[in-house]
Amino acid sequence: MTDIAVVGFAHAPHVRETTGTTNGVEMLVPCFQDLYSELGITKSDIDFWCSGSSDYLAGRSFSFISAIDSIGAVPPINESHVEMDAAWALYEAWVKIMTGEVETALVYGFGKSSAGNLRQILAMQTDPYLVAPLWPDSVSMAGLQARLGLEAGKWTAEEMAAIAQRSRAAAKSNPLAQISGDVDIETLLASEYVADPLRAHDCAPITDGAAAIILARGDRARELCERPAWITGIEHRIDSPVIGSRDLTTSPSTAAAARAATGGDVSNIDVAELHAPFTHQEIILREAIGLTDATTINPSGGPLTGNPMFSGGLERIGYAARKIMSGDAQRTLAHATSGPVLQQNLVAVMEGRNN
Repeated sequence: MTDIAVVGFAHAPHVRETTGTTNGVEMLVPCFQDLYSELGITKSDIDFWCSGSSDYLAGRSFSFISAIDSIGAVPPINESHVEMDAAWALYEAWVKIMTGEVETALVYGFGKSSAGNLRQILAMQTDPYLVAPLWPDSVSMAGLQARLGLEAGKWTAEEMAAIAQRSRAAAKSNPLAQISGDVDIETLLASEYVADPLRAHDCAPITDGAAAIILARGDRARELCERPAWITGIEHRIDSPVIGSRDLTTSPSTAAAARAATGGDVSNIDVAELHAPFTHQEIILREAIGLTDATTINPSGGPLTGNPMFSGGLERIGYAARKIMSGDAQRTLAHATSGPVLQQNLVAVMEGRNN
């Protein structure tokens, strides 16, 4: 198997609203410059570019073409795009490197969620014939999922609040987080519902943002990074788009992707970055993957402290890789989701080695 690693990661600050257009250029340019500076490379050192975004979110067709202004027109580039979270763009780039066609790739994602009504925009991800015309918003669908789990005894409101509490405390060490700080569970539970049984702390905040990751193969990765985060497993799976046909309190697609990516062994996962936009979804993901208390969950603060659409999943891979590149972990796991109530899920495992 070809050795492929994450060698660089950068993302824009998580903010409630940014100025500028919806094409992401203003947020992406600083990310690219940070990576060039960190790795000592230029645009010409990148063999392949792949992005993740959404025309529905941007409010324009082919919005990703406008975003290419952040790269530059000369010299010409080899480029592709996915209409979903950029974690899946990373998967495409990983495949591209695996084929031997390229040696390096830069993956990026962006989304300006503040430009429209995000809860309604995400309804466009549902079945276009029977579900989307009803305009079921994303938070309300997650509320149905949370209620099913509560009534089945799979989690409690207190457990959900504890996840929000832990996430905000962890984000205190992340200067780019949107929400951070210490809060007690009683205060969280005393707040009003957003979509019963979900309160504001149960939901990822509206976030504008962008992120970028550089992948490299073999010796090139070792040249660019002292301690690359080698991708030892990556897979993605999908559950039925028909929400009423599946048990929303479980995530079979995450379980299947995790088995394929980890080889069924999660016993020595030091850190897991889980893309759970709602508190109860973290519980679902932990169970599906089989994580134990020995694994640290979302030390970055996770999506509950900032969840830029279409780059939030890519950030989970970046943060998990960063723990390896810094020497703080030996084996990490990253998860990304796209679609309503954990419909599509990707799991990646990374490890550190002595160069």
